[in-house]
Parts: sequence; C-alpha cells; structure tokens
Amino acid sequence: MSSTILYDYWRSTASYRVRIALHLANIPFEKVSVNLLDGDQRSAAHMARNPQGLVPVLEIDGQRFTQSLAILEYLDETRELNLLPQDPVQRANARALAHSLAVDVHPVCNLSVVGYATGGNEPARTDWMHHFITPGLAAFEILLEDFEQTPFATGLHPSLADLCLIPQIYNADRWGAEYSDCPRIKTVIAACAAHPAFVAARPDSE
Repeated sequence: MSSTILYDYWRSTASYRVRIALHLANIPFEKVSVNLLDGDQRSAAHMARNPQGLVPVLEIDGQRFTQSLAILEYLDETRELNLLPQDPVQRANARALAHSLAVDVHPVCNLSVVGYATGGNEPARTDWMHHFITPGLAAFEILLEDFEQTPFATGLHPSLADLCLIPQIYNADRWGAEYSDCPRIKTVIAACAAHPAFVAARPDSE
C-alpha cells in the first residue's frame, strides 16, 4: 500500500488539481473515494480527517494536509515542481492568475453552494454555473495577455495556473459554459492535453 493517500472525489475540481500535481511529481498514491453525492464527506471518519468536510485530503510524508492550494504549495516546495516563477513580481502575477479561478470561480460553483442557492433545480443550477464560469474564464483569458503561452499558461512547463485552469475547463464542459472566444485558453488546453500528468489525472481516467 502506498504511503501517500489522497482522499478525493473524482469530479471534485480541487481534488483534480492535486492529482495533476502528484502525477507531475511522480508520486505513487492510493486514492480513497469520498462520495460527495452520498454524503461521505460528512461521515465521522472523514470529519476526523477534515473538520470542514471537504476534499481533497492528502496524507504524505507522515503528515495530513487539507485545502488544495495549500497542498499544491507543499508539493511545489518539497518536490521542486516550479509551479511559480522565482521573480517576486512575476510570482505574484502568476499566483493571481491561478487564484482568479481557484478562489473566485470555483467556490461559488461548488455543488453544495449551487444546491443551496438553487435548490438543485434546473434550469437554475445550469444558469448559475454559466453566470460564474463564463465570465471567470473570459477574465482569465485577458489576464493571460501578461504571459507568454510557451506553451503553458505562464511559460515552458506546467504552472499553478494550468493546474487550476484544466479542472475548471472540465467543469465548464460539463455544464456547457461558453469559452469558444478564448484562443489563449485553448492553446493552454492543447498543451496540457498532451502532457501525461494531466492525462493521468483526468476524471475519466479514474
């Protein structure tokens, strides 16, 4: 059994980010499913792992971590993934690019939030997703102007922004959110689609 355990849900955007990073770092890991639709996240066992009742939870190096962005930061610092530039100004701008999705779009599109806001009813649920995802991706497209897609979001290798974008694109496709007028994003999608770590982490590869 692997000493690294990821408690995740296959469609969780936050879990998806962490799976990509683990594959980038070539870290073998065991996946333990926490079925959000069945309410597993509220079980006593999972609440003991994370009092917030959220995924992912990563057990690695004899430690337990929650919050996907914190996990990515830990993996970046301990496995030298180079997810952010070294220059402080570029680093801040690259982090802001990633956070525009991970902090501002993803939380309001969490199924628990959407379910509470819409009662889980259609078409309200899909309208909600379009209302937040489409402009969020449009803003990301504009923010990409400050970086060279060579070919990834901020440079020659996968970055924090790529790890946040690709799971959000999966969510956009799932809900039919529009981003056809985002050529920079499409360039990044193509680069990531050809990278083994992104392929291995896809929900349909689970």
